[in-house]
Amino acid sequence: MSKVIIFSGAGVSAESGISTFRDNGGLWDKYRVEEICTEGCLETNRDATIDFYDARRKDLKDKVPNYAHILIAKLKEKYPKEIAIITQNVDDMFEKAGCKEIIHLHGFMREIRCEKCGLIEDIGYEAQDKAHKNCPTCKATMRPNIVFFNESAPKYEEMYDELDDCKMLVVIGTSGAVINTDSFLSSKIKVSILNNLEPSKEINHKNYTNVLFKPATQAISEIAIEIEKFLAKKHRSKK
Repeated sequence: MSKVIIFSGAGVSAESGISTFRDNGGLWDKYRVEEICTEGCLETNRDATIDFYDARRKDLKDKVPNYAHILIAKLKEKYPKEIAIITQNVDDMFEKAGCKEIIHLHGFMREIRCEKCGLIEDIGYEAQDKAHKNCPTCKATMRPNIVFFNESAPKYEEMYDELDDCKMLVVIGTSGAVINTDSFLSSKIKVSILNNLEPSKEINHKNYTNVLFKPATQAISEIAIEIEKFLAKKHRSKK
């Protein structure tokens, strides 16, 4: 398992021009959550739900990763077994930056999933019904591979597996409204870094060993140095 976990939220992608969901002016100010992102919405409001995620997928096509995504990708490439990247984001900015093995806790926008057999397909930035209205395997209906509110999130199990061996936790760009990262902190974690644009009432920043209130692209170089120092120290202690 990985020694360093980089846990990110919408703040890491906001500088790439991707609309956030919860911030002022975010998507939940414009759309009703219960209509397009709550368990059962595909039964009660299917067309509007599919249209919403088609629009979000299309919006990703021309977006590019920012410096934070790129530097995190370089760290992951350098330390593939020692760094885990876990994100609440459903965008593909880490993938565009070259990252592999990303744990997307709440799904992945480019993917659709069969409602019966669970087949997952990456359709890129196409509209769902244009790519596959029905499952190519069992012919059942497809849906966005997004975790709606009140649905189970199977990737959480992977997250907790990684946390079992975590010694350094880096939290970037999350308000803590959905997942409060304070709960991750334990005596096993020796270094914890919190990077948000500003304080959040959901997160007690005093619990973290280093706090950076600034945009992710401005904080990431300092964060990268701290990760390198931490891993170098770990390597020396093994000799």
